[in-house]
Amino acid sequence: MSDIESDEVQGEDGPRGERIAKWLARAGIASRRDGERLIADGRVKLNGQLVESPATFVKMGDTVALDNKPIAAPDRSRLFRYHKPNGLVTTHKDPQGRPTVFENLPEGLPRLVSVGRLDLTSEGLLLLTNDGEVARKLELPSNGWIRRYRARVYGRVDEGALARLRNGITIEGVAYGPIDAALDSRQGANAWLSVAIREGKNREVRRVMQHLGLQVTRLIRTAYGPFQLGTLPEGAVEEVNAKVMRDQLGLDAAPRIKKGKELAEEIMAERARAQPEAKPARAPRARSAGDPQRTPWGAVPKRGGKVQRED
Repeated sequence: MSDIESDEVQGEDGPRGERIAKWLARAGIASRRDGERLIADGRVKLNGQLVESPATFVKMGDTVALDNKPIAAPDRSRLFRYHKPNGLVTTHKDPQGRPTVFENLPEGLPRLVSVGRLDLTSEGLLLLTNDGEVARKLELPSNGWIRRYRARVYGRVDEGALARLRNGITIEGVAYGPIDAALDSRQGANAWLSVAIREGKNREVRRVMQHLGLQVTRLIRTAYGPFQLGTLPEGAVEEVNAKVMRDQLGLDAAPRIKKGKELAEEIMAERARAQPEAKPARAPRARSAGDPQRTPWGAVPKRGGKVQRED
């Protein structure tokens, strides 16, 4: 594999490290692509030197800085479930000065990035991670992970129109993939719908419902792929179990370093398994006077005799 294709390269003296763009993503600073932009803008330094190429490698013990501020080395990948309240913007800083998700998180959390976004007035499950690569993996449309919502709408619900959304719909030139929408309950002019989408385009649920003549008055995300909102209280954050996260995302666990004795036992066991199975011993045949004498190295003929070859 070439250097271009690999993020971690093995050299003669051991690993050369990790590409700096990926390192920045794992540190929760930015996605890999945004990290490359930071480098191109001349904002990233490695050991005090300006980084000119995203192909630069970071090794253990190196110091990386953004805008001359040191960045802590990446922690292990972590994923959190957050119950986003209504009225928070999914960003670190809002130019309009509105309250943000990240300003309202509990103290003691690592630097986090969001997996996608929820609108200002949307509520429910928002996934947060300290690893930009994990965020990218979760956001990829090719993964086809279902986002589930409960939507309160105002207007007359046409269940036939909801059913037709399963074939997808195009609105003002924007094509939306299959949407699974069903009526849960109705009270006067208001109704609750269950909605499931795969693409998660900007304001997708609201725009599609508006096209059907329905105004979304409340939107709650209840699931993102296998991760559920459940009974998580509003404003609360809960970390996803590391094994669950790795299993669901298909991430390989970091290899455990084995101790000398354990490694030696494992090698011996592997060797034993590699040995061919011993054939069961045959009962010795009675030797007649004319038979050659047998030794571990073969048959020894009697003087003047011939050894017959065994089949």
